[in-house]
Amino acid sequence: MFTVREQNKIMNEKDIIQLAIARLNDQEGIKAIFTAGNRPVVDGEIDLRHKDKKVKTYVEIKKELRPYQLPEILEKFKHRHPLMVVAEKIYPALKQELRNKGIAYLDTAGNIYIEQNGTIIWLEGNKPTKHEKPATNRAFTKTGLKTVFYLLLHKEAINLPYRKLAETTETALGNIKNIIEGLRDAGYVLQMDEKNLLLQNKKALLERWITGYRETLKPALHLGTFRFLRPEKFGNLEAIEGPNQETIWGGEPAAEEMTKYLHPQVYTLYTTVPKIDLMVKAKLIPDENGNVEIYEKFWKDDIKNKYAPPLLVYADLVITDDPRNLETAEMIYDKYLKNEFE
Repeated sequence: MFTVREQNKIMNEKDIIQLAIARLNDQEGIKAIFTAGNRPVVDGEIDLRHKDKKVKTYVEIKKELRPYQLPEILEKFKHRHPLMVVAEKIYPALKQELRNKGIAYLDTAGNIYIEQNGTIIWLEGNKPTKHEKPATNRAFTKTGLKTVFYLLLHKEAINLPYRKLAETTETALGNIKNIIEGLRDAGYVLQMDEKNLLLQNKKALLERWITGYRETLKPALHLGTFRFLRPEKFGNLEAIEGPNQETIWGGEPAAEEMTKYLHPQVYTLYTTVPKIDLMVKAKLIPDENGNVEIYEKFWKDDIKNKYAPPLLVYADLVITDDPRNLETAEMIYDKYLKNEFE
């Protein structure tokens, strides 16, 4: 018996695989058949015929493939070969990485790469079909993402009265109901009894939140790019930290503090201090090619620390798609997040 979220996920993946197979079968000389698999072990299999050649592969379906998802996919399929990733969209750099790792791929435009038993099928250049943009889920707007971040950090908060949750997250009371209902509609909220709710499918919710954070929330928080007036101050965390966590570190410098592994190249700051005041204090100069990124701090801290919550540091790292950051992100996930999200 599938949960609501799992049913929604299956419908979404069903649309993706059906469109991908349909576009692939439009190619002259190609015939592909998809057979659904035994979830959650495997999404299915594809039998593909090109002229007199036949290939067969296991299938993992994603809406939009991201580099940080690859280690998990490879681990899942380490005893199942060959593997094809089917997604609505796969960026060119990621296609190259998939080819380097010997992983086949197919997108909903009908672009495909597969190499098996001396047979190579590689088609590129097909454009995606235009489809109607779905209605926005209020849980994944800029305001909704801030509230969902709080819920991910505080799992018990899903049962707070709406007014209390609004005060805690500094969100308009009218938006809270829409955000909770948005999470419910997407299958991330389970009604335990008449009064109590529970966040479910939290790993999927985390991935959905990271996508929204990358595309919607973080760009809106950006206050500017800078460099240090005095290069010797670069990396001097104490020069910037303020009292009461007004300014704290995220991204690479936070990861360095947490893991003692990553050497930062880009310094990310979250602050509630007026930008001009922070520039004077830290001796920062606006520079679009600088390595100091400043963002508005959008949450309140419960635990006093000089870096952002591990969940946000993890998100900051994975959205860079930088291999060294992805490696460090895995370390942070395993140490700080895995028990909560799996």
